[in-house]
Amino acid sequence: MLDFEEYVRTRHDALLRSARRLVGDPLKAQDLLQTALLRTYRQWDRITDKQLADTYLRRVMINTRTEWWRARKLQELPVEHLPDTSVEDSTAQHADRALLMDIMRVLAPQQRTVVVLRYWERMSTAETAAALGMAPGTVKSTLHRALARLREELQRRDPDSAPASAPGRGGSAAGRRAR
Repeated sequence: MLDFEEYVRTRHDALLRSARRLVGDPLKAQDLLQTALLRTYRQWDRITDKQLADTYLRRVMINTRTEWWRARKLQELPVEHLPDTSVEDSTAQHADRALLMDIMRVLAPQQRTVVVLRYWERMSTAETAAALGMAPGTVKSTLHRALARLREELQRRDPDSAPASAPGRGGSAAGRRAR
């Protein structure tokens, strides 16, 4: 049976990466992880399947972040003149993300899982292999085939794009559309 200290020692870096994606500030991410670890420690004996500990802890982090967000105090400060600042337009980034999420549907479930773990969760090949119960070589070949399939689908949907600007090779869908 996996004890809590060993679990934290082996999974700390991956969990901290997840916390950093939930809150932008690295110090707040550490606070979030520590709070979630404390709450998880209190329930550790109730988690019967320790293989699901990451899932449980990530849910605790999400719930904790939501609590913090709800508890924040908003304060409006009136000013005489509004500053002349521009707001960054992230329309292209949202369009790229929407396109990526749409073309991810063409992948087989195992391919999609490998892509998500490697690029979204930023797991190493070894971590991905361990999480999915497969050999590292299988993870690499599955990832290779998945990325090739994504490139094909992207090329099919946007025939004007050059193959060198497909996912994983630089460039964005918005940049390709602008060419």
